[in-house]
Amino acid sequence: MGILAANIVAFGQPFSAYMYPDAFTVPHSATEDWLWVGQFVLIDSKMRGLFSLLFGAGMMLFMEKAWARGATRWLQARRLFWLGLFGLIHYFLIWRGDILFSYACCGMLALLFLKVSAKWQLRLGILGYLLGAVMYGSMMGFLYMASETDAARSDPQMAEMVTQLETDKQDQLADGVIQTELISSGDYPGWVNHMWVEHASDLGFFIFLWLFETLPLMLMGMALYRMGLFSGGFDPTKQRMWGWAGVLSGGALSLWLALWIKGEGLTFYGTQSAMVGFSFLPRVFMILGLAALLALYGPKAVGWLGERISYAGRAAFTNYLGTSIVMLFVFHGWALGLFGKLGRIELYGVMLLAWALMLLWSKPWLERFRYGPLEYLWRCLTYMRVFPLRK
Repeated sequence: MGILAANIVAFGQPFSAYMYPDAFTVPHSATEDWLWVGQFVLIDSKMRGLFSLLFGAGMMLFMEKAWARGATRWLQARRLFWLGLFGLIHYFLIWRGDILFSYACCGMLALLFLKVSAKWQLRLGILGYLLGAVMYGSMMGFLYMASETDAARSDPQMAEMVTQLETDKQDQLADGVIQTELISSGDYPGWVNHMWVEHASDLGFFIFLWLFETLPLMLMGMALYRMGLFSGGFDPTKQRMWGWAGVLSGGALSLWLALWIKGEGLTFYGTQSAMVGFSFLPRVFMILGLAALLALYGPKAVGWLGERISYAGRAAFTNYLGTSIVMLFVFHGWALGLFGKLGRIELYGVMLLAWALMLLWSKPWLERFRYGPLEYLWRCLTYMRVFPLRK
C-alpha cells in the first residue's frame, strides 16, 4: 500500500512527473505543490527503503527454514531468478517503474553475506549505505550546482556541462510526451516497442542507482532480523524511543530539505537532487525508525482495519503486481484512458480506491487459500513442484 502511494503519480502521469511537478500534463496547483512536500517527507524512498529492509529479513527467514530442511542458498538463488523474471515482464509489459528485477539482482549479491555474523552484516550494511550517501550526494550535488546556481552558469568552463544538462532535461520531458501519446492513444504494442527500444538500458542504470541503497538495507534487514527486532528481542522501551527518534529526526530533516527545494521553485534538477542524493541520510533514519515502530506496534494492530492490512501484507507480491495490472486498465487508452488527465489530488483518489480493493479481496482469499495467487506461483516455481493451494 505504501509502495502505491509512492508510485501513483508515475502510473497516471509521465515518468518524469514522479519527481518533477512541471512534467504533469495538467496544471500542478499551489495546493499540490504542498502535497509534493508531504509525499517527499512521508512517502518517497521511505516505503521502498522499508521494503528493502524487510526483503532482507525475509531472505534470512527463508534461508533459516531452507537450511533446516537441508537445502542450500541455491534454493534462494532460484527463487530470486524467478523474481527477476517476473520483474522483467512487469517492466516491459506492464509498468516502467518495476523494482523486482533490481531486488533480484541485489538479492543475488546479498546471498554472499548470508553466513556472515549479524554484527558484520549490520556493519557492512551501514558502511555500504554511508558510501552510497557520499557517492549519490556528491554526484547529485554537482548536478544541482551546475544546473541551478548562477555561479555555474556564468563559469565558461561549465558552459558545456550546463548545455548538456539542459539537453538531457529536454530529452526526458520529450520522452514523457511520447509516453503520453502512446498510452493515451491505446497503442499498447507501440508502447511496448518504445519500452524495449528506448528504455531497456535503463534496467542497468536502475540497478546502479539503487545498489548502494538497496543492498545495504537488505544486509541491515538480515542483521536486525537475526538480532530479534521483529521477534521481541529488543527492549520495548528502548525500541520505542529509538524508533520515534529516527522517524522524528529524519522527518524534520526531510521537511527542511523539501521546503528548501520548494522555495527554489521545484526545479527539474533540484527535485532530482533532493530525492536521489540529498535525502539519502535523512531517510535512513526514518526507514529504521519505521521498522522499529512497526515491529513493536504491528502485532498489536487489531480490529477490522488492522486485520485487513495484515491480510493484504500476506499477499504483498500479488498486490504489488496486481495493482500495476489494474492501473493498466485505469490509465491506458484501450481501457478507461485516464493517463495524463488527472492531477495529483485525483491520483490520490485512485490510490485510495486501489487500497480499498486490496483490503477487500486479500482477507476472503487467504481465508480459503494458503497463499496469494502470485505467491503460490512463485513458490511452485521456486521448489519446482505443485503445492496444495486450498486450505
